[in-house]
Amino acid sequence: MKTALISVSDKTNIEYFAQKLIENNYRLLSTGGTYHHLKKGGLDVTEVAEITGFPEILDGRVKTLHPHIHGGILARRSKPDDLTKLQELGIGTIDLVVVNLYPFFENADKNLTDSDLAEFIDIGGPTMLRSAAKSYFDVAVVTDLNDYGKIIQELEETKEISFTTRKTLAGKVFNLTSAYDAAIAKKLLNEDFPEYFNLSYKKHSVLRYGENPHQSAAYYTATTGGGSLKDFEQIQGKELSFNNLRDFDLAWNVVRSFNHTACCAVKHSTPCGVALDENLLKAYKKAHDADPISIFGGIVAFNRKVTKEVAEKCNEIFLEIVVAPDFEKEALDEFSKKKNLRLIKIRNFEQTKTSIIPVDGGLLVQDKDLAFTQQFDLVTDRKPTPQQLEDLKFALQVIKNVKSNAIVVANQLQTLGIGTGQTNRIWAAQQAINRAKEKREDGLVLASDAFFPFPDVVEYAAEQGVEAIIQPGGSLNDPKVIEKANELNIAMVVTGMRHFLH
Repeated sequence: MKTALISVSDKTNIEYFAQKLIENNYRLLSTGGTYHHLKKGGLDVTEVAEITGFPEILDGRVKTLHPHIHGGILARRSKPDDLTKLQELGIGTIDLVVVNLYPFFENADKNLTDSDLAEFIDIGGPTMLRSAAKSYFDVAVVTDLNDYGKIIQELEETKEISFTTRKTLAGKVFNLTSAYDAAIAKKLLNEDFPEYFNLSYKKHSVLRYGENPHQSAAYYTATTGGGSLKDFEQIQGKELSFNNLRDFDLAWNVVRSFNHTACCAVKHSTPCGVALDENLLKAYKKAHDADPISIFGGIVAFNRKVTKEVAEKCNEIFLEIVVAPDFEKEALDEFSKKKNLRLIKIRNFEQTKTSIIPVDGGLLVQDKDLAFTQQFDLVTDRKPTPQQLEDLKFALQVIKNVKSNAIVVANQLQTLGIGTGQTNRIWAAQQAINRAKEKREDGLVLASDAFFPFPDVVEYAAEQGVEAIIQPGGSLNDPKVIEKANELNIAMVVTGMRHFLH
Protein backbone atom coordinates (compact mmCIF):
# COMPACT_ATOMS: atom_id res chain seq x y z
CA MET A 1 0.00 0.00 0.00
CA LYS A 2 1.26 3.47 -0.96
CA THR A 3 0.81 6.62 1.09
CA ALA A 4 -0.63 9.96 0.02
CA LEU A 5 -0.29 13.08 2.15
CA ILE A 6 -3.07 15.61 1.55
CA SER A 7 -3.05 19.18 2.90
CA VAL A 8 -5.07 21.69 0.87
CA SER A 9 -6.53 25.14 1.46
CA ASP A 10 -8.76 24.83 -1.62
CA LYS A 11 -10.84 21.75 -0.94
CA THR A 12 -12.67 21.69 -4.28
CA ASN A 13 -13.15 18.03 -5.38
CA ILE A 14 -10.72 16.80 -2.72
CA GLU A 15 -13.16 14.23 -1.27
CA TYR A 16 -13.68 12.67 -4.71
CA PHE A 17 -9.94 12.61 -5.42
CA ALA A 18 -9.13 11.13 -2.02
CA GLN A 19 -11.75 8.40 -2.46
CA LYS A 20 -10.23 7.49 -5.83
CA LEU A 21 -6.79 7.26 -4.19
CA ILE A 22 -8.17 4.86 -1.59
CA GLU A 23 -9.72 2.77 -4.36
CA ASN A 24 -6.27 2.60 -5.97
CA ASN A 25 -4.57 1.23 -2.85
CA TYR A 26 -3.38 4.45 -1.17
CA ARG A 27 -3.66 5.15 2.52
CA LEU A 28 -4.30 8.79 3.41
CA LEU A 29 -2.42 11.12 5.74
CA SER A 30 -3.72 14.60 6.34
CA THR A 31 -3.47 17.72 8.50
CA GLY A 32 -5.73 20.09 10.37
CA GLY A 33 -8.70 21.33 8.40
CA THR A 34 -8.15 18.90 5.54
CA TYR A 35 -8.09 15.95 7.94
CA HIS A 36 -11.39 16.98 9.55
CA HIS A 37 -12.92 17.66 6.12
CA LEU A 38 -12.03 14.19 4.83
CA LYS A 39 -13.03 12.54 8.10
CA LYS A 40 -16.39 14.29 8.00
CA GLY A 41 -16.81 12.96 4.47
CA GLY A 42 -16.52 9.42 5.82
CA LEU A 43 -13.03 8.69 4.44
CA ASP A 44 -10.43 6.57 6.22
CA VAL A 45 -7.65 9.07 6.94
CA THR A 46 -4.81 9.27 9.47
CA GLU A 47 -3.82 12.58 11.06
CA VAL A 48 -0.19 13.58 10.51
CA ALA A 49 0.28 14.08 14.26
CA GLU A 50 -0.13 10.32 14.71
CA ILE A 51 2.83 9.77 12.38
CA THR A 52 5.08 12.47 13.79
CA GLY A 53 4.16 11.83 17.42
CA PHE A 54 3.97 15.58 17.78
CA PRO A 55 0.85 17.76 17.82
CA GLU A 56 0.23 20.71 15.57
CA ILE A 57 1.42 23.86 17.36
CA LEU A 58 1.35 27.64 17.00
CA ASP A 59 -2.17 27.69 15.54
CA GLY A 60 -1.16 25.25 12.83
CA ARG A 61 2.02 27.06 11.80
CA VAL A 62 4.00 23.90 12.55
CA LYS A 63 2.47 20.56 11.60
CA THR A 64 4.37 18.93 8.71
CA LEU A 65 7.85 20.34 9.38
CA HIS A 66 9.10 17.05 10.79
CA PRO A 67 11.64 14.35 9.78
CA HIS A 68 8.92 11.69 9.73
CA ILE A 69 7.27 13.68 6.93
CA HIS A 70 10.21 14.99 4.94
CA GLY A 71 12.25 11.83 5.47
CA GLY A 72 9.42 9.82 3.98
CA ILE A 73 9.26 12.17 0.99
CA LEU A 74 12.97 12.72 0.34
CA ALA A 75 14.26 9.17 0.79
CA ARG A 76 15.71 7.86 -2.47
CA ARG A 77 14.15 4.49 -3.22
CA SER A 78 17.12 3.57 -5.41
CA LYS A 79 19.57 3.97 -2.46
CA PRO A 80 19.48 1.06 0.04
CA ASP A 81 21.13 3.20 2.71
CA ASP A 82 18.23 5.69 2.58
CA LEU A 83 15.67 2.94 3.01
CA THR A 84 17.66 1.29 5.78
CA LYS A 85 17.80 4.59 7.66
CA LEU A 86 14.02 5.01 7.32
CA GLN A 87 13.53 1.50 8.72
CA GLU A 88 15.86 2.20 11.66
CA LEU A 89 13.93 5.36 12.52
CA GLY A 90 10.50 3.91 11.92
CA ILE A 91 9.70 6.31 9.06
CA GLY A 92 7.39 5.20 6.25
CA THR A 93 7.69 6.41 2.68
CA ILE A 94 5.27 8.97 1.24
CA ASP A 95 4.54 8.42 -2.44
CA LEU A 96 2.09 11.19 -3.31
CA VAL A 97 1.88 14.74 -1.93
CA VAL A 98 -1.24 16.80 -2.59
CA VAL A 99 -0.87 20.41 -1.46
CA ASN A 100 -2.18 23.78 -2.53
CA LEU A 101 -0.96 26.90 -0.84
CA TYR A 102 -2.44 29.48 1.48
CA PRO A 103 -4.17 32.09 -0.72
CA PHE A 104 -1.54 34.81 -0.65
CA PHE A 105 -2.26 35.90 -4.25
CA GLU A 106 -5.93 36.42 -3.42
CA ASN A 107 -5.21 38.46 -0.27
CA ALA A 108 -2.10 40.45 -1.19
CA ASP A 109 -4.05 43.43 -2.50
CA LYS A 110 -6.64 43.55 0.25
CA ASN A 111 -6.38 46.23 2.90
CA LEU A 112 -4.78 43.94 5.48
CA THR A 113 -2.32 44.77 8.20
CA ASP A 114 1.18 43.37 7.83
CA SER A 115 0.53 40.87 10.59
CA ASP A 116 -2.74 39.68 9.03
CA LEU A 117 -1.16 39.36 5.58
CA ALA A 118 1.75 37.37 7.03
CA GLU A 119 -0.70 34.63 8.03
CA PHE A 120 -1.31 33.98 4.32
CA ILE A 121 2.39 33.23 3.73
CA ASP A 122 2.58 29.45 3.54
CA ILE A 123 5.69 27.75 4.94
CA GLY A 124 4.91 24.07 5.41
CA GLY A 125 3.12 23.83 2.05
CA PRO A 126 5.97 25.10 -0.15
CA THR A 127 8.44 23.05 1.89
CA MET A 128 6.52 19.84 1.27
CA LEU A 129 6.03 20.74 -2.37
CA ARG A 130 9.72 21.39 -2.91
CA SER A 131 10.69 18.17 -1.13
CA ALA A 132 8.28 16.14 -3.25
CA ALA A 133 9.27 17.91 -6.46
CA LYS A 134 12.95 17.23 -5.79
CA SER A 135 12.04 13.55 -5.33
CA TYR A 136 10.01 13.28 -8.54
CA PHE A 137 11.92 10.09 -9.48
CA ASP A 138 9.94 8.39 -6.72
CA VAL A 139 7.19 10.77 -5.60
CA ALA A 140 4.29 12.42 -7.40
CA VAL A 141 3.26 15.88 -6.29
CA VAL A 142 -0.03 17.61 -7.10
CA THR A 143 -0.62 21.29 -6.47
CA ASP A 144 -3.17 22.04 -9.18
CA LEU A 145 -6.64 20.56 -8.69
CA ASN A 146 -6.98 20.45 -12.49
CA ASP A 147 -4.45 17.58 -12.39
CA TYR A 148 -6.65 15.34 -10.23
CA GLY A 149 -8.31 13.83 -13.28
CA LYS A 150 -5.03 12.94 -14.98
CA ILE A 151 -3.72 11.24 -11.83
CA ILE A 152 -6.92 9.20 -11.44
CA GLN A 153 -6.85 8.20 -15.12
CA GLU A 154 -3.26 6.93 -14.93
CA LEU A 155 -3.86 5.03 -11.71
CA GLU A 156 -6.95 3.32 -13.09
CA GLU A 157 -5.25 2.46 -16.38
CA THR A 158 -1.79 1.38 -15.20
CA LYS A 159 -1.87 1.42 -11.37
CA GLU A 160 1.09 3.82 -11.53
CA ILE A 161 1.78 7.52 -12.04
CA SER A 162 4.23 7.67 -14.95
CA PHE A 163 7.70 9.18 -14.72
CA THR A 164 6.79 11.70 -17.41
CA THR A 165 3.81 12.86 -15.40
CA ARG A 166 5.81 13.02 -12.16
CA LYS A 167 8.47 15.13 -13.85
CA THR A 168 5.88 17.49 -15.31
CA LEU A 169 4.12 17.83 -11.96
CA ALA A 170 7.46 18.63 -10.29
CA GLY A 171 8.09 21.35 -12.84
CA LYS A 172 4.68 22.83 -12.08
CA VAL A 173 5.63 22.99 -8.41
CA PHE A 174 8.71 25.11 -8.98
CA ASN A 175 6.78 27.22 -11.47
CA LEU A 176 4.21 27.92 -8.75
CA THR A 177 6.54 28.39 -5.80
CA SER A 178 8.76 30.80 -7.71
CA ALA A 179 5.72 32.93 -8.56
CA TYR A 180 4.44 32.63 -4.99
CA ASP A 181 7.76 33.76 -3.54
CA ALA A 182 8.01 36.54 -6.11
CA ALA A 183 4.61 37.90 -5.10
CA ILE A 184 5.59 37.85 -1.43
CA ALA A 185 8.92 39.52 -2.15
CA LYS A 186 7.23 42.25 -4.19
CA LYS A 187 4.73 42.96 -1.42
CA LEU A 188 7.28 43.05 1.38
CA LEU A 189 10.03 44.94 -0.44
CA ASN A 190 7.74 47.44 -2.16
CA GLU A 191 10.66 48.46 -4.41
CA ASP A 192 10.49 49.25 -8.12
CA PHE A 193 14.03 48.01 -8.73
CA PRO A 194 15.01 45.27 -6.26
CA GLU A 195 18.30 43.40 -6.53
CA TYR A 196 16.55 40.47 -8.20
CA PHE A 197 13.65 41.27 -10.52
CA ASN A 198 11.07 38.54 -10.06
CA LEU A 199 7.86 38.31 -12.04
CA SER A 200 4.71 36.67 -10.72
CA TYR A 201 2.10 36.15 -13.42
CA LYS A 202 -0.55 33.49 -14.00
CA LYS A 203 -1.71 32.27 -17.40
CA HIS A 204 -5.04 33.83 -18.29
CA SER A 205 -5.46 32.24 -21.70
CA VAL A 206 -3.64 30.74 -24.67
CA LEU A 207 -4.00 33.01 -27.70
CA ARG A 208 -4.64 31.75 -31.20
CA TYR A 209 -1.27 33.20 -32.23
CA GLY A 210 1.04 36.14 -31.58
CA GLU A 211 1.68 39.19 -33.72
CA ASN A 212 1.70 36.87 -36.74
CA PRO A 213 0.08 33.46 -37.35
CA HIS A 214 3.39 31.61 -37.20
CA GLN A 215 4.07 32.88 -33.63
CA SER A 216 2.68 31.11 -30.55
CA ALA A 217 1.39 33.29 -27.72
CA ALA A 218 -0.38 33.33 -24.36
CA TYR A 219 -1.75 36.03 -22.09
CA TYR A 220 -0.67 36.27 -18.44
CA THR A 221 -2.00 38.51 -15.67
CA ALA A 222 -0.16 39.67 -12.56
CA THR A 223 -0.86 37.72 -9.38
CA THR A 224 -0.73 40.92 -7.30
CA GLY A 225 -1.33 44.59 -8.01
CA GLY A 226 -3.88 46.33 -10.20
CA GLY A 227 -4.09 47.08 -13.89
CA SER A 228 -7.05 47.47 -16.22
CA LEU A 229 -6.11 44.50 -18.40
CA LYS A 230 -5.94 42.25 -15.36
CA ASP A 231 -9.64 42.34 -14.65
CA PHE A 232 -11.81 43.43 -17.56
CA GLU A 233 -15.10 42.01 -18.79
CA GLN A 234 -15.57 40.96 -22.39
CA ILE A 235 -19.28 41.40 -23.00
CA GLN A 236 -19.46 40.03 -26.54
CA GLY A 237 -17.44 39.22 -29.64
CA LYS A 238 -14.64 36.95 -30.77
CA GLU A 239 -11.76 36.04 -28.50
CA LEU A 240 -9.08 38.68 -28.11
CA SER A 241 -5.85 38.32 -30.06
CA PHE A 242 -2.31 39.33 -29.14
CA ASN A 243 -2.56 42.51 -31.21
CA ASN A 244 -6.04 43.27 -29.87
CA LEU A 245 -4.74 43.24 -26.29
CA ARG A 246 -1.83 45.54 -27.07
CA ASP A 247 -3.97 48.01 -28.99
CA PHE A 248 -6.81 48.11 -26.50
CA ASP A 249 -4.28 48.70 -23.71
CA LEU A 250 -2.96 51.71 -25.65
CA ALA A 251 -6.40 53.10 -26.49
CA TRP A 252 -7.57 52.85 -22.89
CA ASN A 253 -4.37 54.44 -21.56
CA VAL A 254 -4.96 57.45 -23.82
CA VAL A 255 -8.54 58.14 -22.74
CA ARG A 256 -7.94 57.40 -19.07
CA SER A 257 -5.35 60.19 -18.98
CA PHE A 258 -8.00 62.87 -19.60
CA ASN A 259 -10.47 64.29 -17.09
CA HIS A 260 -12.60 65.55 -19.98
CA THR A 261 -14.86 63.26 -22.01
CA ALA A 262 -12.47 61.56 -24.43
CA CYS A 263 -12.41 59.17 -27.37
CA CYS A 264 -9.36 57.50 -28.88
CA ALA A 265 -9.05 55.35 -31.98
CA VAL A 266 -6.00 53.11 -32.34
CA LYS A 267 -4.65 51.22 -35.32
CA HIS A 268 -1.48 49.12 -35.31
CA SER A 269 -0.24 50.33 -31.91
CA THR A 270 -0.64 54.00 -32.82
CA PRO A 271 -3.39 56.50 -32.01
CA CYS A 272 -4.98 57.58 -35.29
CA GLY A 273 -7.64 59.87 -33.86
CA VAL A 274 -8.09 61.42 -30.42
CA ALA A 275 -10.62 64.03 -29.35
CA LEU A 276 -12.21 65.69 -26.35
CA ASP A 277 -15.69 67.15 -26.13
CA GLU A 278 -18.37 67.69 -23.51
CA ASN A 279 -20.59 65.35 -25.54
CA LEU A 280 -19.44 61.72 -26.04
CA LEU A 281 -21.01 61.42 -29.47
CA LYS A 282 -19.23 64.58 -30.63
CA ALA A 283 -15.96 63.28 -29.18
CA TYR A 284 -16.37 60.07 -31.21
CA LYS A 285 -17.20 61.97 -34.40
CA LYS A 286 -14.13 64.18 -33.97
CA ALA A 287 -11.88 61.15 -33.31
CA HIS A 288 -13.36 59.41 -36.35
CA ASP A 289 -12.97 62.42 -38.60
CA ALA A 290 -9.37 62.91 -37.48
CA ASP A 291 -8.48 59.89 -39.62
CA PRO A 292 -11.57 58.26 -41.18
CA ILE A 293 -9.43 55.86 -43.21
CA SER A 294 -7.25 54.41 -40.45
CA ILE A 295 -10.03 53.99 -37.90
CA PHE A 296 -11.59 51.31 -40.14
CA GLY A 297 -10.79 47.97 -38.50
CA GLY A 298 -9.37 49.75 -35.48
CA ILE A 299 -10.05 49.93 -31.77
CA VAL A 300 -12.05 52.70 -30.11
CA ALA A 301 -11.93 53.58 -26.41
CA PHE A 302 -14.12 55.92 -24.37
CA ASN A 303 -13.71 57.14 -20.79
CA ARG A 304 -17.46 57.55 -20.26
CA LYS A 305 -20.50 55.24 -20.43
CA VAL A 306 -21.40 54.54 -24.06
CA THR A 307 -24.90 55.57 -25.15
CA LYS A 308 -27.16 54.12 -27.82
CA GLU A 309 -26.44 57.09 -30.10
CA VAL A 310 -22.70 56.47 -29.87
CA ALA A 311 -23.20 52.75 -30.49
CA GLU A 312 -25.26 53.47 -33.61
CA LYS A 313 -22.51 55.73 -34.93
CA CYS A 314 -19.79 53.18 -34.18
CA ASN A 315 -21.78 50.50 -35.99
CA GLU A 316 -21.62 52.50 -39.22
CA ILE A 317 -18.07 51.21 -39.77
CA PHE A 318 -16.11 48.05 -39.07
CA LEU A 319 -14.39 48.15 -35.68
CA GLU A 320 -12.50 45.36 -33.92
CA ILE A 321 -13.10 46.48 -30.33
CA VAL A 322 -15.01 49.11 -28.36
CA VAL A 323 -13.68 49.76 -24.85
CA ALA A 324 -15.46 51.74 -22.13
CA PRO A 325 -16.07 51.81 -18.38
CA ASP A 326 -19.73 50.98 -19.03
CA PHE A 327 -22.47 50.66 -21.66
CA GLU A 328 -26.13 51.59 -21.60
CA LYS A 329 -28.45 48.63 -22.14
CA GLU A 330 -29.69 50.20 -25.38
CA ALA A 331 -26.08 50.53 -26.53
CA LEU A 332 -25.49 46.82 -25.87
CA ASP A 333 -28.61 46.00 -27.87
CA GLU A 334 -27.27 48.06 -30.77
CA PHE A 335 -23.79 46.53 -30.62
CA SER A 336 -25.29 43.02 -30.50
CA LYS A 337 -26.17 43.46 -34.16
CA LYS A 338 -22.46 42.91 -34.85
CA LYS A 339 -21.72 39.57 -33.21
CA ASN A 340 -17.98 39.58 -33.88
CA LEU A 341 -17.42 43.06 -32.44
CA ARG A 342 -15.59 42.73 -29.15
CA LEU A 343 -17.03 44.84 -26.34
CA ILE A 344 -14.78 45.41 -23.35
CA LYS A 345 -15.98 46.81 -20.03
CA ILE A 346 -13.19 48.16 -17.83
CA ARG A 347 -13.64 47.14 -14.20
CA ASN A 348 -10.27 48.01 -12.68
CA PHE A 349 -9.16 51.63 -12.94
CA GLU A 350 -5.91 51.22 -11.02
CA GLN A 351 -2.95 51.77 -13.31
CA THR A 352 0.32 49.89 -12.93
CA LYS A 353 3.32 52.14 -12.55
CA THR A 354 6.11 50.01 -14.00
CA SER A 355 7.00 49.34 -17.62
CA ILE A 356 8.85 46.11 -18.52
CA ILE A 357 10.39 45.68 -21.96
CA PRO A 358 12.22 42.46 -22.87
CA VAL A 359 15.49 42.52 -24.77
CA ASP A 360 17.52 39.52 -25.84
CA GLY A 361 18.79 38.14 -22.53
CA GLY A 362 17.43 40.87 -20.26
CA LEU A 363 14.67 43.19 -19.18
CA LEU A 364 14.47 46.96 -19.26
CA VAL A 365 12.42 48.13 -16.30
CA GLN A 366 11.32 51.72 -15.76
CA ASP A 367 8.62 53.90 -14.24
CA LYS A 368 5.80 54.48 -16.71
CA ASP A 369 5.60 57.93 -18.25
CA LEU A 370 2.59 59.04 -16.20
CA ALA A 371 3.77 62.56 -15.39
CA PHE A 372 2.37 65.66 -17.02
CA THR A 373 4.29 68.89 -16.89
CA GLN A 374 3.13 71.90 -14.89
CA GLN A 375 5.74 74.08 -16.58
CA PHE A 376 4.53 76.10 -19.56
CA ASP A 377 7.13 78.74 -20.37
CA LEU A 378 5.97 81.20 -23.04
CA VAL A 379 9.33 81.85 -24.66
CA THR A 380 8.36 83.80 -27.80
CA ASP A 381 7.08 87.31 -28.42
CA ARG A 382 3.81 85.92 -29.71
CA LYS A 383 1.80 84.19 -26.98
CA PRO A 384 -0.72 81.39 -27.61
CA THR A 385 -4.38 82.23 -27.15
CA PRO A 386 -6.20 80.46 -24.28
CA GLN A 387 -7.74 78.05 -26.82
CA GLN A 388 -4.39 77.39 -28.45
CA LEU A 389 -2.83 76.69 -25.06
CA GLU A 390 -5.58 74.15 -24.31
CA ASP A 391 -4.99 72.53 -27.72
CA LEU A 392 -1.24 72.42 -27.07
CA LYS A 393 -1.75 70.71 -23.69
CA PHE A 394 -4.18 68.26 -25.31
CA ALA A 395 -1.69 67.40 -28.08
CA LEU A 396 1.06 66.97 -25.50
CA GLN A 397 -1.05 64.49 -23.53
CA VAL A 398 -1.67 62.49 -26.71
CA ILE A 399 1.96 62.49 -27.78
CA LYS A 400 3.01 60.50 -24.71
CA ASN A 401 1.40 57.50 -26.42
CA VAL A 402 2.91 58.02 -29.88
CA LYS A 403 6.12 56.29 -30.97
CA SER A 404 9.10 58.66 -31.27
CA ASN A 405 10.03 60.62 -33.24
CA ALA A 406 6.53 61.97 -32.72
CA ILE A 407 4.62 65.08 -33.77
CA VAL A 408 0.92 65.75 -33.09
CA VAL A 409 -0.99 68.52 -34.84
CA ALA A 410 -4.32 69.52 -33.31
CA ASN A 411 -7.15 72.04 -33.28
CA GLN A 412 -10.22 72.41 -31.06
CA LEU A 413 -9.18 69.42 -28.88
CA GLN A 414 -9.00 67.12 -31.90
CA THR A 415 -5.93 65.50 -33.42
CA LEU A 416 -5.69 66.30 -37.11
CA GLY A 417 -2.33 64.77 -37.94
CA ILE A 418 -0.05 62.34 -36.10
CA GLY A 419 3.51 61.78 -37.26
CA THR A 420 4.95 58.68 -35.63
CA GLY A 421 8.02 56.47 -35.54
CA GLN A 422 10.14 58.53 -37.92
CA THR A 423 13.93 58.45 -37.78
CA ASN A 424 14.12 62.23 -37.82
CA ARG A 425 11.86 64.93 -36.49
CA ILE A 426 11.33 66.87 -39.72
CA TRP A 427 9.84 63.79 -41.40
CA ALA A 428 7.48 63.29 -38.44
CA ALA A 429 6.47 66.96 -38.69
CA GLN A 430 5.89 66.75 -42.43
CA GLN A 431 3.78 63.63 -42.00
CA ALA A 432 1.64 65.15 -39.24
CA ILE A 433 1.19 68.57 -40.84
CA ASN A 434 0.38 67.20 -44.27
CA ARG A 435 -2.27 64.91 -42.77
CA ALA A 436 -3.69 67.81 -40.77
CA LYS A 437 -3.96 70.09 -43.78
CA GLU A 438 -6.15 67.56 -45.54
CA LYS A 439 -8.80 68.63 -43.01
CA ARG A 440 -7.96 72.17 -41.98
CA GLU A 441 -5.72 74.98 -43.25
CA ASP A 442 -5.65 77.35 -40.29
CA GLY A 443 -5.58 77.41 -36.50
CA LEU A 444 -3.16 74.49 -36.27
CA VAL A 445 -0.98 73.86 -33.22
CA LEU A 446 1.87 71.37 -32.99
CA ALA A 447 3.35 69.28 -30.18
CA SER A 448 6.74 67.58 -30.27
CA ASP A 449 7.79 64.77 -27.93
CA ALA A 450 11.38 66.04 -27.78
CA PHE A 451 13.39 69.18 -28.47
CA PHE A 452 14.24 70.55 -31.92
CA PRO A 453 17.94 70.10 -32.71
CA PHE A 454 17.54 72.51 -35.64
CA PRO A 455 15.04 75.21 -36.66
CA ASP A 456 13.85 73.15 -39.67
CA VAL A 457 10.60 71.97 -38.04
CA VAL A 458 9.73 75.54 -37.06
CA GLU A 459 10.41 76.73 -40.59
CA TYR A 460 8.27 74.02 -42.16
CA ALA A 461 5.49 74.55 -39.62
CA ALA A 462 5.41 78.26 -40.36
CA GLU A 463 5.25 77.65 -44.11
CA GLN A 464 2.22 75.39 -43.56
CA GLY A 465 0.34 77.79 -41.32
CA VAL A 466 1.00 76.31 -37.85
CA GLU A 467 0.40 79.05 -35.29
CA ALA A 468 1.72 77.60 -32.01
CA ILE A 469 4.21 74.93 -30.91
CA ILE A 470 4.83 73.13 -27.63
CA GLN A 471 8.11 71.26 -27.04
CA PRO A 472 10.32 70.35 -24.07
CA GLY A 473 13.39 72.40 -25.00
CA GLY A 474 16.85 71.42 -23.84
CA SER A 475 18.73 71.60 -27.13
CA LEU A 476 21.96 73.54 -27.51
CA ASN A 477 20.15 75.20 -30.39
CA ASP A 478 17.20 76.38 -28.29
CA PRO A 479 18.14 80.06 -28.75
CA LYS A 480 18.23 79.64 -32.56
CA VAL A 481 14.93 77.74 -32.56
CA ILE A 482 13.22 80.40 -30.45
CA GLU A 483 14.73 83.13 -32.59
CA LYS A 484 13.36 81.46 -35.71
CA ALA A 485 9.91 81.14 -34.09
CA ASN A 486 9.98 84.88 -33.32
CA GLU A 487 11.09 85.66 -36.84
CA LEU A 488 8.23 83.62 -38.30
CA ASN A 489 5.67 84.84 -35.72
CA ILE A 490 4.92 81.44 -34.17
CA ALA A 491 4.00 81.14 -30.50
CA MET A 492 6.19 78.65 -28.64
CA VAL A 493 5.75 76.99 -25.25
CA VAL A 494 8.60 75.10 -23.54
CA THR A 495 7.79 72.47 -20.90
CA GLY A 496 11.14 71.07 -19.76
CA MET A 497 9.76 67.49 -19.95
CA ARG A 498 10.53 65.04 -22.78
CA HIS A 499 8.18 62.19 -23.76
CA PHE A 500 10.13 59.65 -25.83
CA LEU A 501 8.29 56.39 -26.50
CA HIS A 502 10.59 53.86 -28.15
